[in-house]
Amino acid sequence: MRKLMLTAASALCLLGCATPQERAMQQQAEMERLMAEFGPACSQLGYAMNSDPWRDCVLQSAQRSGRSGVSTSIFGGIGSGGRGSGIGIGIGIGR
Repeated sequence: MRKLMLTAASALCLLGCATPQERAMQQQAEMERLMAEFGPACSQLGYAMNSDPWRDCVLQSAQRSGRSGVSTSIFGGIGSGGRGSGIGIGIGIGR
């Protein structure tokens, strides 16, 4: 019985895990959504589209609105206010 419970728990843990590539794709999709939403406003503020200052403006705008789930830290959980994928993973997806 104990072995069955351990096997079932292990299987559930594995089902909930995403590979680093999947997490990177999720983060890229979230960043593209943020760029579409906040990018035009940052361009109107005078930032050249797709420049580093423009990207900073997008991230700061998303953070101010409370809608950012993208971590800019290599330590996912720390850079995203504790909502990341975990410390040391390198990718943080919130929400």
